[in-house]
Amino acid sequence: MSTTSTPSTTAVEASAAGTERRPAAPRKVRGRGENTRAASLASHAVLIGASLIALFPVAWLVFLSLGPDKDDYLHPGRIWSKMTLDNYAFVLQDTSFFDWLKSTLIVVLGTTLIGVVVAASTGYAVSRMRFPGYRKLMWVLLVTQMFPIAVLIVPMYQILSDLQLIDSYLGLILVNCTTIVPYCAWLMKGYFDTIPFEIDEAGRVDGLTPFGTFARLILPLAKPGLAVAAFYSFLTAFGEVAFASTFMLSDDKYTFAVGLQTFVSEHDAQRNLMAATAVLIAIPAALFFYLVQKNLVTGLTAGGTKG
Repeated sequence: MSTTSTPSTTAVEASAAGTERRPAAPRKVRGRGENTRAASLASHAVLIGASLIALFPVAWLVFLSLGPDKDDYLHPGRIWSKMTLDNYAFVLQDTSFFDWLKSTLIVVLGTTLIGVVVAASTGYAVSRMRFPGYRKLMWVLLVTQMFPIAVLIVPMYQILSDLQLIDSYLGLILVNCTTIVPYCAWLMKGYFDTIPFEIDEAGRVDGLTPFGTFARLILPLAKPGLAVAAFYSFLTAFGEVAFASTFMLSDDKYTFAVGLQTFVSEHDAQRNLMAATAVLIAIPAALFFYLVQKNLVTGLTAGGTKG
């Protein structure tokens, strides 16, 4: 009896095990930071819309520059049938475009070089050294930014006249630095605060002077901050109009910003030529942005926290 009951019991147990339900597969839980498909599509739509809004003025300017008549901006639909590059040919051949380019490069590169060097040394000194009045120095630099340009032009003109720097590149470079250095000094000071002080101490142990430590150890680590300061200096000097139109008197020393004004007079406005010139002017700024773009994001965010 015992030998016949054992197989049947085993068969019943096997049948019961086969009828048991397998456990359901666990549902995928959305992790933190993961968006649903609808949210992802909505964010992409918003980003595409923002990109189109940002690109539209540039595309519109390029489109208007292809119209041969100065009043084509009033009837942009007519440009499609008569697009031409004659505006660009006229600007390059029959205007002082290359004189404006030379003057702009001299002023912009000189302002960027001097401004960044002065701002970096000032920011480093305030970040690392505790001399009498170092806090007041930064506040004085900040206060200088509060004065409107219209108030500063008259005393600056008098100073440059006494120094015989009217209608000179050096005079305009120094004037531009007065507006660039205060902001860049604050920017660089915030970035230098993120660099550990132990690096300065290691430089002193190795026998470096304070300037050697600054030049050989700190500046290579501060490339992102320097890139942001250089980009700000470049764009500020590149688009500055008030100082350039006041202190530069010779036609061959006009910068791009001032040269654009020659297309608009009291009784006439050659907007097609102005649009073509504006497109050509944007090329140097775009090239400079391309050169420093790798360090811009890091430099813009690193000075926001002190670590």
